[in-house]
Amino acid sequence: MEQRQFGNTDLTTSAIGFGTWALGTTQYGEIDVEEAGDALQQAIDAGITLVDTAEAYGPNFCEEILGKALGDRRKDVVLVTKVGFVVDEDNKITGRSSRPDHIIAHADGCLERLDTDWIDLLLIHWPDVNTPFEESMRALEALKEAGKIRHYGVSNYTVPMMKECEKYGHLTANQVGYNLLDRRVEKEVLPYCLEQGIGFMAYGSLAFGLLAGAFDENTSFVDWDWRSRGNAFGLPLFERENMLKTIRAVDRLKTFAADHGHTVAQLALAWVLSHPAVTVGLVGIRNPQELQENVAAASWKLSDDDKAEIDRIMQEEGVPTYRDAEQAI
Repeated sequence: MEQRQFGNTDLTTSAIGFGTWALGTTQYGEIDVEEAGDALQQAIDAGITLVDTAEAYGPNFCEEILGKALGDRRKDVVLVTKVGFVVDEDNKITGRSSRPDHIIAHADGCLERLDTDWIDLLLIHWPDVNTPFEESMRALEALKEAGKIRHYGVSNYTVPMMKECEKYGHLTANQVGYNLLDRRVEKEVLPYCLEQGIGFMAYGSLAFGLLAGAFDENTSFVDWDWRSRGNAFGLPLFERENMLKTIRAVDRLKTFAADHGHTVAQLALAWVLSHPAVTVGLVGIRNPQELQENVAAASWKLSDDDKAEIDRIMQEEGVPTYRDAEQAI
């Protein structure tokens, strides 16, 4: 497995990261937790050294099962988690908070649920515009000085937000959605991260299943699956007409990928990893079969001609890529 460095820091991990959002939510289809735990163990064996989670996944549930699943293999991975949400007595997310006391208290909660003495990379999950970024950064610095975290960063932050944060410390990473369909970060975020030595973690690399190759024109989602609402982080990816266009393009991309000895899911992940600013492509791995497919994607180095052909297929099928749309915050 290829290893990559987070910007100009000393943090190095596998190019593919084990994403756990689907494992920690009941809004993403049915998940076999035991099978996913087996996949995690096999992922580590296969060279995947980064595991990404968040207190909001569940909430809290994902961190708890991940801590148990890792066991004595905790030392073999770079563990990433996120804080920054307010949860009520009914365990429902009600808002965001990046106040210093909130960050510090919730980081302690993450440590307890993950059953670990340290977090390798702690991220603020979504921007809290009501708290000065200076205060949030000082809280992260305090956690680092206390030895509770090794590195810190943000998630879903724009360039102006990162610039403000960088006045008070150095961000190791920004984690934002990025895939063949959602290219909003190409305009500003990715160039800025590359220039400033900030690692970039891409989530939604397979467009939340759209680019995995398993959907067809009859695919639909149950009410409790978040994709049933049509919207994906501010983009209408799952609205019926858009979804059908993407499915038609994916069918053609399957043939293109097969001609190169790969699957369309491997194509989508290899495309994300081909950007020079991307450090890690996160994928949800729910079983050993998905693991094998995702690991193989890291070895496929797309050429400029390959990427041009992918774009041509997308354009011919009328699939929008939303490069100029506003980033969801």
